[in-house]
Amino acid sequence: MLEFEPQVFQSIWVALAVIAIVFAGSIVQAGLGMGFGLTVAPILALLDPVLVPVSALYLGTATSVAGAWSERGNIVWREVNTCISGRFAGILAGLWILLGLTSIKTFSLVFGIVILFAVLLSVVGWQLALNLRNLFAMGVVSGFTGVITSVGAPPLALIYQNQPATKSRATLATFFAFGGAISLVVLYAAGLGNFTHFLLALFMAPPAIVGTLAGRRLKSGFDRRYRICLLGIAAVASMMLIYRGLS
Repeated sequence: MLEFEPQVFQSIWVALAVIAIVFAGSIVQAGLGMGFGLTVAPILALLDPVLVPVSALYLGTATSVAGAWSERGNIVWREVNTCISGRFAGILAGLWILLGLTSIKTFSLVFGIVILFAVLLSVVGWQLALNLRNLFAMGVVSGFTGVITSVGAPPLALIYQNQPATKSRATLATFFAFGGAISLVVLYAAGLGNFTHFLLALFMAPPAIVGTLAGRRLKSGFDRRYRICLLGIAAVASMMLIYRGLS
């Protein structure tokens, strides 16, 4: 099992950088409705690998719970149940890989590869039909990427990108709420989560809340073209992680 000391508790500069990144990522997420996990997770991994996936999953799960509750009347439960069924298989596959990681270099390498894969899924422009087979398959992929990196949205975006926003927001938020909670339970059961991860999530919660509130006020100032910039940041960070793992 991979273990290392959190840098957030040892360096004020790392702590301030994490606060700034979570704050900025939350603003973007609230303004664009996307971008937090894929952009913030690889940067957090560069700064302090102990922040991912467990602590970041806490934030993503809490945000998803709030979103699902606020739009609970638009949830399509049949789609949620199918995605969650697939997520179990993906979580188990990702957990098997995590349990085999024994050094910071191998963790960085695997994390970077998975994030780069998620970026590629976001830019290829594929559109999958909304049916139970595709929902199950992308649920598997989402579970795999989510349990390793805390980023599970890109696979499902291939299906929901052109669906009505009210339905897709509510359904995806519900899936990620349950999926994130399941991932956390599995990670803790496997011994990959501890109380320190919970404390780190609490540390990141205030800048995430403040950033979300600020992003909602600035929402009209955001442009969807920022998506390319966010994906570029994620790609660069993932390649830096891969380089760290190979060096």
